[in-house]
Amino acid sequence: MAQARLSMRKIKEVLRLKWDCGLRNRAVARSCKVAPSTVSEYVQRAKRAGLSWPLPEELTAAMLEELLFPVSERAPEERIPMPDWSVVHTEMKKTKGVTRQLLWREYRAEHENGYGYSQFCKLYQTWRRKLDPRMRQTHEAGEAMVDYAGLTMKVDDPATGETRQAEIFVFNLASSSYLYAEAHWSQDLVSWIRGHENAHRAVGGVPPLTIIDNLRSGVSQACRYDPDLNPTFYDFAQHCGTAVVPTRVATPRDKAKAENGVQVVERDVLAPLRHVHFIGLRALNKAMAERLAVVNRRPMLHIERSRHELLEEIDRPALLPVPIRRFEMAHWKRAKVPVDYHVEFDHHFYSVPYTLIGQHVEIRATADLIEVLADFTRVASHLRSSVRGRHSTDPAHMPEGHRAYAEWTPERITAEAERIGPQTAAMVAALFDGAAHPRQAARACLGLVRLAQQHPPERLEEACRYALAVGALRYKSVKHILLAGLVLPPEEFPAGPLPTHANVRGATYYS
Repeated sequence: MAQARLSMRKIKEVLRLKWDCGLRNRAVARSCKVAPSTVSEYVQRAKRAGLSWPLPEELTAAMLEELLFPVSERAPEERIPMPDWSVVHTEMKKTKGVTRQLLWREYRAEHENGYGYSQFCKLYQTWRRKLDPRMRQTHEAGEAMVDYAGLTMKVDDPATGETRQAEIFVFNLASSSYLYAEAHWSQDLVSWIRGHENAHRAVGGVPPLTIIDNLRSGVSQACRYDPDLNPTFYDFAQHCGTAVVPTRVATPRDKAKAENGVQVVERDVLAPLRHVHFIGLRALNKAMAERLAVVNRRPMLHIERSRHELLEEIDRPALLPVPIRRFEMAHWKRAKVPVDYHVEFDHHFYSVPYTLIGQHVEIRATADLIEVLADFTRVASHLRSSVRGRHSTDPAHMPEGHRAYAEWTPERITAEAERIGPQTAAMVAALFDGAAHPRQAARACLGLVRLAQQHPPERLEEACRYALAVGALRYKSVKHILLAGLVLPPEEFPAGPLPTHANVRGATYYS
């Protein structure tokens, strides 16, 4: 079976680490959990397509796929039969004189289109390495390993007065074994990222490669071969310029240095402080910093040099500069655009272009801004609102019909009625006054002023005067008066005092 193609997001990450971070193919392969040959293949494809970093902003995932994988290259390849490596391994162990070359000849006799001898040996060696997972870990200068300690510390929370368990964040530079640790109330995303930022400032640089455990704040979807980073932590890694490598699930040997660092922190930093009463995290972190300074400057027995000396000699020159600007925390959410083209975040609704109805988008929310991305392209941005249940709508996102209707506000309708004449303005005012909410009368008032497009303004004015005089305060009444040609006689409702007449009794008659 042909190897599954990487996702466009993973391919972009390969190109970023190769061209922007300047990592070697093997380092990129470790970060992205792919083979070095795969990294080389995708880099070569990108070069042939004329791409460079940064990628053009208008380049969508579909466009990138078309550039990297032209239609002419997508013909299915002939499948090469794979040898049964367990049988090969067993035959070589149980029978003296059986060699790989002999087994390869038997394999080719059965499969004429099989692998060549060199590829046969290479594939067998790859399979055999999986039999023994124990491997000596080698780390390049500047690589860091991060984890939380299993041991927690009791701390009194000044805000509530209750005693809580503080989590201990541990940062370990693998080559020098230099340690940094700090206490958090929890292992949430904010604490996780702030711990990394503080560690970078403490050691004076950003590690080119960061190896992490599969906690939820760092990895949103754990996978042996293709893990997905938490989107916010992925943004943080790009902000700092570090490459992140999650370890395999339930495989502590992948982060042996981190486990050793955690053990040193628990034994030489936390254990001596177990009887100290701390009020607030600041007091605990201050005490931990004093203990860590002693640990980092103490010579290690096996090499008789301190962690601090090795930091300055090995790791510090390999670290990247710390960004001047602190990382702006953002939260991500995936949503499907409903029929009213408003997506929800934190109980508020934000508009997106109506053409995205039915599609999935990603919402990126910072403290002040909401951004909506479709296919890695920003399609909408709004100021973040804390008003629950309300809508933030950009008119440019609306269909033409919706936009035209929304532009007719009560103020604009009133101004248009006043332009037609005082009777029309009075009728519009009466309709708005008679409604519990302006929106209830907006459609009727809009229909009223649009009658001026079908009838002369003078005739509309006369019809409104008629409707006001008889109390027929409805759009349909005015329309009926226009269609029926009704006119209010001037003498029907004379202005001024009533005339003197023998048949007019006057008010004194009733007293």
